[in-house]
Amino acid sequence: MRIRIPQVLCLSGLLAVGLAQQGQPPESPAPRAQDGGVREVLESIVIPNIPHAPFTATLATEWVKYAADGATITLVNERRIARGETGRVYQERWYLVPKNGKVKSTMNWIQIADPKRLTLYNCSTEEHVCDLLVFNPRTDISSISPHKGVSGPLPNGDGSVLWEDLGSRAIAGIDTVGTRQTTIVNSGAMGNDQPLTYVSEYWHSEALGMNLLSTRSSPFFGKQTFTITELSVGEPDPKLFELPDGFKVNDQRKNPPISH
Repeated sequence: MRIRIPQVLCLSGLLAVGLAQQGQPPESPAPRAQDGGVREVLESIVIPNIPHAPFTATLATEWVKYAADGATITLVNERRIARGETGRVYQERWYLVPKNGKVKSTMNWIQIADPKRLTLYNCSTEEHVCDLLVFNPRTDISSISPHKGVSGPLPNGDGSVLWEDLGSRAIAGIDTVGTRQTTIVNSGAMGNDQPLTYVSEYWHSEALGMNLLSTRSSPFFGKQTFTITELSVGEPDPKLFELPDGFKVNDQRKNPPISH
C-alpha cells in the first residue's frame, strides 16, 4: 500500500526560526553532520485557480505530533490567502512555530500564480528574490468538487476503507458539505505489528470550489488541522498580486546554458 505524504512546508524552518531568536555565539562550532533523522513536510489546503470565485481569507494550521512516550508537540501558523476573479492565487508562507511558545512565526515566502499568463512567482521574503516559473494550472477535478470514494476492502487484503457523509454546516458564513474517510491497514501490510488507522475529514464549499476545513490524522505524522477563517467573498486588493517592492526577479522559464 502506498502512503503519500505530500510536500509544502518544511519543518526545518522551525529550527531556523529558533536559532534566529536565540542567537548563536560567533565562537560556536558549526553543527556536526549526523546519521539518521527525518525531513518532515506539510501539505495544506489546495486552492484551485478557478475563475469567478474571488475571496480573501486567513488559513490557520495546527499540527499535533505524538511522541512514543505519549507526549504531544503542537505547531501552528496563520497565513493570508486570496484568489482573484480571473483565478489568480496569492499565498503567504509562514514558519510553523510551537503553540503558545516564545518563538514568533515569520513569513518566508510569497507565491503569486496567474493561470492566464501561466506564471508563478516564488518570492523569498528573506532574500528579497522572486523566482519566475512556468505555472501549470490545476486540471484535477478532485480539487474543485468534493471527492468521495467507495467503501470496501483494500487490494491484496491489506485493510479496508470507509467513506461517510457528514451532512452540511456553515464555516465562516459559507455552506459546506462534509466527508470522512477512514482507512485501516491490517497488521503486516507495511511492516506494522498492529493495525494502523488513518482518518481524513473534509468540509467542502461548492461556491468556492475548495475545502474550508480539513483534518488528517495518521500514526506517522499525528493530526493536522487546516481551517479557513476571516473569509471575505469578493475581489481581493489588487496590490496582493503585485510583486513586492525592491525584489529581484530571476526568470527561470528559459533553458539553462549548456556547460562546456
